[in-house]
Amino acid sequence: MSDTLKKAALDYHALPVPGKLSIELSTPAETQEDLSLAYSPGVAEPVREIARDPELAYRYTGKGNLVAVITDGSAILGLGNLGPLASKPVMEGKSLLFKRFANINSVDVEINAESPQAFIDTVERIADTYGGINLEDIKAPECFEIESELIKRCNVPIFHDDQHGTAIVTAAGMLNAIEIQGKSLDQAKIVCLGAGAAANACCKLLISAGATPGNITMLDSRGVIHSGRTDLNKYKAEFAIETDARTLDDAIEGADAFLGVSGPNLLGAEQLAKMAEKPIVFACSNPDPEIAPALAHETRSDLIMATGRSDYPNQVNNVLCFPFLFRGTLDVRATQINAEMKLAAVEAIRALAKTDVPSEVSAAYGGASFSFGPEYIIPKPTDPRLLGDVAAAVAKAAVDSGVATLPYPEHYPLV
Repeated sequence: MSDTLKKAALDYHALPVPGKLSIELSTPAETQEDLSLAYSPGVAEPVREIARDPELAYRYTGKGNLVAVITDGSAILGLGNLGPLASKPVMEGKSLLFKRFANINSVDVEINAESPQAFIDTVERIADTYGGINLEDIKAPECFEIESELIKRCNVPIFHDDQHGTAIVTAAGMLNAIEIQGKSLDQAKIVCLGAGAAANACCKLLISAGATPGNITMLDSRGVIHSGRTDLNKYKAEFAIETDARTLDDAIEGADAFLGVSGPNLLGAEQLAKMAEKPIVFACSNPDPEIAPALAHETRSDLIMATGRSDYPNQVNNVLCFPFLFRGTLDVRATQINAEMKLAAVEAIRALAKTDVPSEVSAAYGGASFSFGPEYIIPKPTDPRLLGDVAAAVAKAAVDSGVATLPYPEHYPLV
């Protein structure tokens, strides 16, 4: 990062006041009567009502439109385990995005936990305060246990965005890329470089969408995850396949798609050259992808490429998903975020990329024009239709799959 950009980033977070969030009143608090209703003695009435029926917390408090972004700071962006306090700017940023894109109130919660169990216990005790919980920046494999256990214990939807948000946007883009390249998901040979939270969730969701498990080769830092290995945890073991491939060189031969959720410059030009005709490369390591886009396009003119960066086409960006997924979840008061809701989000995102792009999106990108094709396989984050389309699809899937406690709204979106 240049000195100029570094200063701009620090100034952005420090000025005009420290941080990116503030709290504003939603009701009058000017007169003695206002204050007597806001606090004592008037506040006693909703207290009694909620004690009588806990569901009334959704009527008399902001719980139903409040999401907590919670972390232990063990996997902050690409920076690693820097602790909970260092993660606060990221969690505030996530809360900012909830408000900016879906009008969801959000607070950040950084937990200094000595173990996954302590983290689970802490979140369980505070969960009922919120309408939903977005877990963030928690390292693998602990994140799998944490999310699974909290889903069992808590009465509100739990969603680890590093897993499932990444997977939803990746799957939407991958399905569209496969369609453009004239391939089929069930036949596609996919190589996944990386075996952490994002890789696990991406591959599982691709399988749910129709990919063949035996056609997915996953690699960790020790090479191909194959059935002969004895050093695999249970999460990696789910992706162990019978294969003679042991390295990325072996696995990439004839592959239709490469999914990189690992580190910079790990896919070489000579490896890309070994892929099948019309290859698909998702090099999502940030800020430096597994292969530089210029090198990739120089190597393969028949390529479709996506990265995690905004300065290249086809950015795989979680903001395309999580605000709108939670919007739909909250609007029908779903008790969980299930597979049906995730797949509904995938389909809504990929379908939106095939429609005419609004003028305000083009204006936000300096007047550039976008149309469905190799350099536009997923929508831009500034597309205002994401709110209505994705939230509506998620809400309907929640109702149809039986996890909603409210009916599908007559008019959508609600905000």
